Amino acid sequence: MLLYRIEVELTEPAEDVGRKEQVERANAMQSKIDLLFGKCEHAYHITVTSILYKKQKSTLCAAFRKGVLTESLVAEFLSEIDMAYDKFNIQEITLEAYFNLLRSADRNDFIADDDDVAEKLNISGLDKRSHNSSISYSETIVSGPSEKEELMNISSLLLCDASLPAELERIFQGASVKNAGGHPVHYLIQSDNHEIHKKMLKVLISALHRNGRLESRRYSEVSYEVDDYLSEKALDLLYESSAGGTVVVSLKEDDGNDGEHARVGTDIIVTICEAMRKARNSVLTVFCLPKSSPKVKDIFLEHLGAVTVVSICEEAAFGERAKGYLRDIAKTQGIRTDKSLYKQIAEGKGYSSADLNLIYDEWYDRRLKTKVYSQYADLDTANKQVAQKKPKGSAFDELSGMIGLQGAKDVIRQALDYYKAQKLFQKKGFPSGRPAMHMVFTGNPGTAKTTVARLFAQIMKDNDLLSVGDLFEVGRADLVGKYVGWTAPTVKQKFKAAKGSVLFIDEAYSLVEDREGLYGDEAINTIVQEMENYREDMVVIFAGYPEKMEGFLQKNPGLRSRIAFHVPFADYDAQELCQITQLLAEKKKMRLGDGVREKLLPIYESALKTEDFGNGRFARNMLEKAVMNQASRLVSMDIDSVTGNDIEMLSADDFEAPAAKPRTKPTIGFAL
Repeated sequence: MLLYRIEVELTEPAEDVGRKEQVERANAMQSKIDLLFGKCEHAYHITVTSILYKKQKSTLCAAFRKGVLTESLVAEFLSEIDMAYDKFNIQEITLEAYFNLLRSADRNDFIADDDDVAEKLNISGLDKRSHNSSISYSETIVSGPSEKEELMNISSLLLCDASLPAELERIFQGASVKNAGGHPVHYLIQSDNHEIHKKMLKVLISALHRNGRLESRRYSEVSYEVDDYLSEKALDLLYESSAGGTVVVSLKEDDGNDGEHARVGTDIIVTICEAMRKARNSVLTVFCLPKSSPKVKDIFLEHLGAVTVVSICEEAAFGERAKGYLRDIAKTQGIRTDKSLYKQIAEGKGYSSADLNLIYDEWYDRRLKTKVYSQYADLDTANKQVAQKKPKGSAFDELSGMIGLQGAKDVIRQALDYYKAQKLFQKKGFPSGRPAMHMVFTGNPGTAKTTVARLFAQIMKDNDLLSVGDLFEVGRADLVGKYVGWTAPTVKQKFKAAKGSVLFIDEAYSLVEDREGLYGDEAINTIVQEMENYREDMVVIFAGYPEKMEGFLQKNPGLRSRIAFHVPFADYDAQELCQITQLLAEKKKMRLGDGVREKLLPIYESALKTEDFGNGRFARNMLEKAVMNQASRLVSMDIDSVTGNDIEMLSADDFEAPAAKPRTKPTIGFAL
């Protein structure tokens, strides 16, 4: 289907036409437009969409299911509706633009019902603004040069293999064959860069249109993922609307798991190929696939039958060829190069045209700033500002201010740096996609595992790495069902509730301790499955004692393989416990007086040797008891003499050593 906008310059003198007269004129034209539409048996439709009487201008739109709009047909139509004109201009448009013009014709009473026209043209299911829209697609009108020499020059800058220039030669060999009908070949473009896909498409469509192999410069693009669903009916509709033009089928970015994608995507590929084969003589099809998906290409070819496909693949440029490409870019822009540009080319490394364009653009930016406009040489680039930017949110500041926990801090900084690197270096080939962030926290009670998990969730939320950022803390009782068949659904419900957040599984080994083969195994197997399903927007943290956690992981290799980080939470030493006490006091707006630290050190050193030592909890309990002792001390003083300083200050006498029993088992934990 070919779609047009026609701009008409009227010869009638400008006049002030009232609304009533405008409606009368529009209704008179509507009758004639309806008559013409019926006369051609709905093969095409032309209508006025608006008339600006004072400006002596009118806009028309046209849709042709077969054939093309000619100047003589426009002139005939204008004569039929009694519109006197001086000249007109015809422009090809997209379906979306056509639907907008058709709606305007309806509003201005030149047609009775735009939906009725669309229905008779069999395009109503393609109106993106309608609830009847049956398929998602985008459209492009190709513009630019179409002569052989110009297109050959463009193709030389795309680093394609020899197939593109060879195909251009074949296309221009048939320049004398006009409107022969049918497409002898279709195309399969392979590149890992969508912009290169678009440039190759532009070259091919321009050449084919120039030589009469395509009536339309418009192409409709359907982008899909291998697990998407496309109905054959919707594809048939899109192909029918693209008669005389092109349908582009592009596979969205792959995650590198080519084998799995090839298997899972077979159904949708079969649907696409069936629709393509039915319309192969009226519509050109171009398949655009990543180079990293050779198996997907093979499946397309297996289902295209007798259709001939020309494969065009982007090649990597090495060494002198890569440098020559950079020279060609500079030459087209009239820029003199220097050695600093070519130093970017590493020996033995292959570069795509997108890589080389990026290298050139960055070199040129530096050149502008340092040599042409040297007054800006000292200013940082946006990339540098992003790299130096501190993580967002108060949770990161709170974690940074906590005592010890260096392992946990390093892991969180590493995660933030990874995603920052993705943003900064993605165009230079840095891996895209999100790695699994699942973790194991090992340490004794009171080493801040739960606190760090809560802060970690909020940090990920603050820095746009988790969508919700809550902490869901669960144990065995929350995951294991009472009866057969209850456990898996229970685990799945917990994961669903924690989507976008952190799921914190405390004492995870309790799921399988002394319960081999029972419901705990079902819980673990389901957890492993759900960790993979929710890896994009969830972090699972397993927490517990070091030795027990190691035994737990050894029982399930699948679980171990999905855990990215093992974070040890060491027991605090006496010095760190003193720092924690001071930090907790500051949060209460209180201060430690002279001699407090000297009194606390031996207390903490002794506590480290006791059984069930509580780490940070022990320090918190010490402070809470000191606050109670201070209260007793203050109320026994002369009330009127108590100052604000007295209330804020905790003295050494307020702290007292608790009764303790010797520790009988070896220390479990990690040293800093």
